[in-house]
Amino acid sequence: MEPRLVGPGPYRATRLWNEIIELFRAGMPLRKHRCRFKSYERCFKASEAVDCLHELLGSNQNFGPEVTRDQTVKLLKKFLKNHVIEDIKGRWGKEDFEDDGHLYRFPPSSPLKSYPKKPSCGKEVIKFPDWNEPKTGPSQEHIPVKSVTMNSEMWYKRHSIAIGEVPACKLVLRRELTQTNIEDIWKSMTLSRLQKVLGLDSLDEVLDTKLVNSKHIVQNVYNVNKQGIVTLEDKSKELPHWILSAMKCLANWPSCSDLKQPTYSGFEKDVFKTIVDYFGQMKEPLLTFNFFDIFVSVLGLLQKPSKAVEALQISCLLLPPENRKRLQLLVRMMARISLNQDLPPLSESMRTRTLIVQVFSHCILCSKDEIDLDELLAAKLVSFLMDNYQEILSVPSALKSSIEDHVVHLQRVQIKYAGADSDAALPPPSFCHQITTGEFEYQRATGSQEPLAALLEEIVMNKEISVKDKKKKLKQFQKSYPEVYRVRFPSPETEAMLFPEKTKQKPPILMWALKKPFQPFHRTRSFRM
Repeated sequence: MEPRLVGPGPYRATRLWNEIIELFRAGMPLRKHRCRFKSYERCFKASEAVDCLHELLGSNQNFGPEVTRDQTVKLLKKFLKNHVIEDIKGRWGKEDFEDDGHLYRFPPSSPLKSYPKKPSCGKEVIKFPDWNEPKTGPSQEHIPVKSVTMNSEMWYKRHSIAIGEVPACKLVLRRELTQTNIEDIWKSMTLSRLQKVLGLDSLDEVLDTKLVNSKHIVQNVYNVNKQGIVTLEDKSKELPHWILSAMKCLANWPSCSDLKQPTYSGFEKDVFKTIVDYFGQMKEPLLTFNFFDIFVSVLGLLQKPSKAVEALQISCLLLPPENRKRLQLLVRMMARISLNQDLPPLSESMRTRTLIVQVFSHCILCSKDEIDLDELLAAKLVSFLMDNYQEILSVPSALKSSIEDHVVHLQRVQIKYAGADSDAALPPPSFCHQITTGEFEYQRATGSQEPLAALLEEIVMNKEISVKDKKKKLKQFQKSYPEVYRVRFPSPETEAMLFPEKTKQKPPILMWALKKPFQPFHRTRSFRM
């Protein structure tokens, strides 16, 4: 049985559990073993199970090579508790599995978990104000708005200024957006983008959107310092100063600015233990219980790093500001410690990076209810966070620009043409995808050139306007759209054919006017003495 990638979606942890059980049953070698002068068929030693499962998890792209042997033993304990395996006497239900020579076997059928039916959260409908509703005050004449298909007539009306005519129109004043309106727009468009990145038809199965606080999103985007760290309005929720000092000490080792570095051996281990104990006593993980399913779902995108980074960027915006700030400081410290060659080893039995991932995973991600793969899933996520923390824990610029542009559009005064043009509020802008140069040129030609060419042809063929007005309109059209005009009239001759000159007969010269006798001019003066 070949392992397969379990992508994002509902019940991902349950799907992974069933996947691992099936792979383990198919790949575990079964042999005859002797124990206390008695032979047992089709069984295996505990240490053999650890070897097999550890290799299986390390080569599985859903988990990866960072899975430790200790984590494998813990998973086998859960297998024994859930009757995935049993000892040779048929006993199970306890987590007393050890990495030793005890014999175990598979029951006739290992139970696969069924997918739970979550109570429907219901879609939260975010009500926006009617942007087209005028403010209270002097009422304007009601302008009927109807859906219209863009054609040459519409282009004529939209671009009528360029050809000398302005149809009747009205200025439509937008309703002023409140802070609540803006926060709701941020929530709606953020969740819409997250759903698109995850490739899901709906977020209902992985996230209760009613638990997403729109204020938290806006605060996480705008209340940040120069380093991109969230600034809290409530200072009582800040990390204690002594914890911050301890974290800075290890992150900047051996240069400790806030502490007078003692000289005794093992000081760095004591500081590290202090930080571990503080974060370990938290009642809820930094990514919160409410968002466990959404972060587990994101793990299905790790084979596409850019998608995974964007999905985690957006998901981390949903966190309460105090959680996001603690996560930023903790993960940054973890990344610096794991790369610091000057820091002495914090453990004699494992590498510093492995130790860090193991001790902090549970305080970053875990489920409120006991989930059998909690530890492995959290370790996978934390490893990816450490490697990409600068991007993941920054504000997604593309999303921010898109939402800000949409808000500006809703606040802008619009022009409506009476009875013709439609000014329906624009839907939330969708994110674009890259196209080839040829596709762009084709879209540009079909999207703008053809309607303009049709408009020009209407001006040319219109027999109801005078020649003078037609020339005036054509001249203004040529000035506004020279490329379209050049296609229709490539040379002065083709333009001249539109207005053929009429031959005018000159009136005959009257010869009698030239035959008048010349009358000299006589100037006389009179002097009165």
